[in-house]
Amino acid sequence: MYVEQLPPHDVDAEEAIIGSLLIDGSTIFRVSTNLQREDFYRERNRWCYEACLALRDRGDPINQISVADELRVQNHLDDVGGPAYLSHLISTVPTSVHAEHYARIVARLGMLRRIIRAGGDIASLGYEGTTDVDDVLTRAEDMIFQVRTGRETRDFIPLRNVLDQYLEDVTALPPGLERKDGPIPTGFTDLDRLLGGMQRSDMFVLASRPSLGKSTLALNAARNAAGTGAKVAIFTLEMSAEQLALRLLANEAGVDAHRLRLQLFTNAEEERMYSAVGALSDLPIYIDDSPIQTIVDMRSKVRRLHIESGIDFIIVDYLQLISGRGRSENRVQEITEVSRSLKALARDLDVPLLACAQLSRDVERRERERRRPRLSDLRESGAIEQDADIVAFIYREDKNFTEEAWAHLYPDKPYPQNIAEIIVAKHRHGPVGTVELYFNERLAHFQNLTTFVEPERE
Repeated sequence: MYVEQLPPHDVDAEEAIIGSLLIDGSTIFRVSTNLQREDFYRERNRWCYEACLALRDRGDPINQISVADELRVQNHLDDVGGPAYLSHLISTVPTSVHAEHYARIVARLGMLRRIIRAGGDIASLGYEGTTDVDDVLTRAEDMIFQVRTGRETRDFIPLRNVLDQYLEDVTALPPGLERKDGPIPTGFTDLDRLLGGMQRSDMFVLASRPSLGKSTLALNAARNAAGTGAKVAIFTLEMSAEQLALRLLANEAGVDAHRLRLQLFTNAEEERMYSAVGALSDLPIYIDDSPIQTIVDMRSKVRRLHIESGIDFIIVDYLQLISGRGRSENRVQEITEVSRSLKALARDLDVPLLACAQLSRDVERRERERRRPRLSDLRESGAIEQDADIVAFIYREDKNFTEEAWAHLYPDKPYPQNIAEIIVAKHRHGPVGTVELYFNERLAHFQNLTTFVEPERE
């Protein structure tokens, strides 16, 4: 005989939560952080909980009378069983002390029901018989990720709710304290001042011609961000993890990377190196150096890492080396797909994403006086410019002009030896401008001009 199996639920725990809220309305602040409306299995209990949330949002007291009135306004009072049902809920619990325990039970069972629902949806995808396996995997992954993070598909949100959340975030902490979910600093004072740090959900594209230091600048930003406690995920498609780690070590120890690679260092440098290893080992930096990456693989890896460890900052070096899903008719369409997927990933995880990019050769074909990069120089796709919230270029005059040529053209200006201009050409949420940094050739390291001190050689 077939017996229908009910989804996991606990009506007694649901009633105990609502009863606790009716006894002590302040309990809502302890349970609402982890308990969602959808976690309630019994509909009338869900309506009661929604009424409590509505009262909380307005700052009104939560008790039997106010909840009954709120349910009456929402035309649900008779549906839940009237005031008599609210009295019954109060009688189910003698105190509100254990409300959080009941909330954990209901939230856990709600999660199990969402897993069951997602499992059914994923099974349906398998039965569709589509030939695009990558698309099916992406959609299945999205479903699991939504279950894990507790987020459902977005719907229309009233402007009032967005503004209320903003005011709540602004006033949540006392002045002088930084929010844990605030912007990520790059460590470069003038650049952080111009951008306001790396804002969450933003995609920052850092572009230049080869050998001008975009990978180095991205790596320096990663080190600086990790030094503040931010967890950084790095996808390096050009360098191996060993090469990247060696660069970090050279910068941290103040030792020439080439000499470090050949183990040609002094005793003093060796001591600094071991000290740097200890400092770097404690940093929350995660490296993936797979030389061939598809956007599907990257999204899967970083989501898994985000679930396991929590990620605050993503770096991709570099964008044009990423492969699409193999369905694009040409490279421009493929890069468009990659660019939009990276932006979606930044929004999905609510973290800043810095993607390095190559500029086209058109820059070098122009006269030396006109080689400052512009947005149209972004190689292979205009979608990069469109999708990015910030586009910045690295430009160095000393790579275009010899000291003699510079003195001839600009006799009144000092030769900009090792001075790198960071040209912010697009800034969706703020001003554009140019920031100057010092580039240490020996260490392959960017530094603030105001704090730059050339380390002494042993």
